Amino acid sequence: QWQLVESGGGLVQPGGSLRLSCAASGSTLALYVVGWFRQAPGKEREGVSCISSSRGGGSTNYADSVKGRFTISRDNAKNTVYLQMNSLKSEDTAVYYCAARPIFQSTCAMTGAWFTSWGQGTQVTVSS
Repeated sequence: QWQLVESGGGLVQPGGSLRLSCAASGSTLALYVVGWFRQAPGKEREGVSCISSSRGGGSTNYADSVKGRFTISRDNAKNTVYLQMNSLKSEDTAVYYCAARPIFQSTCAMTGAWFTSWGQGTQVTVSS
């Protein structure tokens, strides 16, 4: 059964770091374009980052609000995509979701409707 499971969320102080994991089971995540999205209470879901499939070169893309602070990466041996989040701010507080689509593509875009599979989300709270 194909599924995505996020983990790594939690409570962190402003300026701190967290690493989110998106682990896949039932399929090879390296063949998928993977994106990270977030949704804060009362706000629309927004794209955070994405990474193209490994065969597509693994190119990455970031929202302006996280550029320079967040890094997306793959570990194909672990069938996992990570989102390293540094210099966290209170406005990063949200439920974070990973999403995937099985496609050979050298680019990626953070368009939620384009992705076909979603995880259940993990809460990230940035507060002192």
